[in-house]
Amino acid sequence: MKLLDRRKSGILMHISSLPGDGGIGTLGENAYEFIDFLKMTGQTFWQILPIGSTGYGDSPYQSFSAFDGNPYLINLTDLVDNGFLYLSEIKNTDLGSNPEKIDYGKIFKNKLDLLRLGFSRAKSVIQDELHSFKNDNLDWIEDYTLFMALKKHFNYKSWLYWDKDIRLRKKKALSEYGKRLSQEKDFWLFTQYMFFKQWHKLKKYANEQDIYIIGDIPIYISTDSCDTWVNHDLFYLDKNKHPLQVSGCPPDGFSDEGQLWGNPIYNWKAIEATGYKWWIKRIKSNLKLYDVLRIDHFRGFESFWQVPFGHSTAKGGKWVKGPGIKVFNAIKKELGDNLAIIAEDLGFVTKEIHELRKKTGFPGMKVLQFAFDSREASDYLPHNYDKNCVVYTGTHDNDTIMGWLKKSGNRADIKKAIKYLKLNRREGLNWGFIRGAWSSSANIAITQIQDLLGLNSKARMNIPSTIGNNWKWRLKKGCLTKKIANKIYNLTKLYDRNNTKIIN
Repeated sequence: MKLLDRRKSGILMHISSLPGDGGIGTLGENAYEFIDFLKMTGQTFWQILPIGSTGYGDSPYQSFSAFDGNPYLINLTDLVDNGFLYLSEIKNTDLGSNPEKIDYGKIFKNKLDLLRLGFSRAKSVIQDELHSFKNDNLDWIEDYTLFMALKKHFNYKSWLYWDKDIRLRKKKALSEYGKRLSQEKDFWLFTQYMFFKQWHKLKKYANEQDIYIIGDIPIYISTDSCDTWVNHDLFYLDKNKHPLQVSGCPPDGFSDEGQLWGNPIYNWKAIEATGYKWWIKRIKSNLKLYDVLRIDHFRGFESFWQVPFGHSTAKGGKWVKGPGIKVFNAIKKELGDNLAIIAEDLGFVTKEIHELRKKTGFPGMKVLQFAFDSREASDYLPHNYDKNCVVYTGTHDNDTIMGWLKKSGNRADIKKAIKYLKLNRREGLNWGFIRGAWSSSANIAITQIQDLLGLNSKARMNIPSTIGNNWKWRLKKGCLTKKIANKIYNLTKLYDRNNTKIIN
């Protein structure tokens, strides 16, 4: 039986939200402790957000690469254990003073400085390991390290505003910059070596505990990314390599102006002519990192919203047909039919999108917070589910359940939710939502860690179409109490989703 065909459950929390010292969640001790918590409470899945390096707005959905790991998430204790850093150096570095909120400005400057210091001491010691890692990742690492070295050289400006010769990847410029920035390239190689060494160790531990990682990839690539810089021909760009059209979605429940994401639009005809080579490479790479892969904005494969570059909102866009089933047929031909993939098919879902998802066989998503529109019936109500789906109390784009109930939700919708789920304060309003998901017929049920803890809107991870206060939330140390552990375990066992022995 495939992993997603089993009746199981899990918790959604990004690595950056883990508690602990160091200003941001990492792949260190607290990640292992969270896996132990999942094991103890009968969960099967830990769902995270994309793990690539974060660029504009600190969003994990706007990464510098489709293949890299975020250096911010590296556990510095490993460098101490290997003698590459001193604990006092970390303690004397300002990585942020609020244990429940990430200060990305300090992480960007000061944590990268610590990694540079560690690299200066490590490079001669681990030279063979770095060389081996580089050889194992030749299909992306050379371009990536040069791209990041160039980012620093040009004061982290977007590659669209680099000098013309290197922006257009002239052969002579690539060679000269590669030689001139060799030391900086080696530093970024070191960050990737450290990240993936820690990542694979953590994932191995999770799998040994029968905990499986659900990863996440955005459908689109950031404009300011190595992938766009290297693969000009796969996107609609002008002669100066600036986007002609960019991504987004039309006005919806999240925003009256629509969402202007700003990613370059794929040239699907050019991609098809390559046999979808780049997409196959991307999916293959991610399925090595995760046990299950969630593809964000799946509907974009059927039809996508494109907006002329330079528009200030997404309202002036239009729908354009995507590649449809052809891209997935190519992926399955190369990688096999039994792909553990979840299709994020949220938003305005048409008959064509339903048909595309069914053709792929991938389970879609149901968000319980969206189920209670008092104006009409909803496919997100549990009695409408088929088994081949994943139900969420909410996602990283939602308000928390308690925030929705007390602040942001429509009163009529809330009244319907209370009646349908039989919500009551004795059980806990958030627990009524979790019960609704866990008791449903969906094969997989997931709750955000914020909903498990009953946190308010201050714990929200992201507000779509806004910049400046997203992706910062962190879990407070000690919040995952024995009482909460027992409560979620008992609910998991009651609805036949458990994956471990009873808690003593």
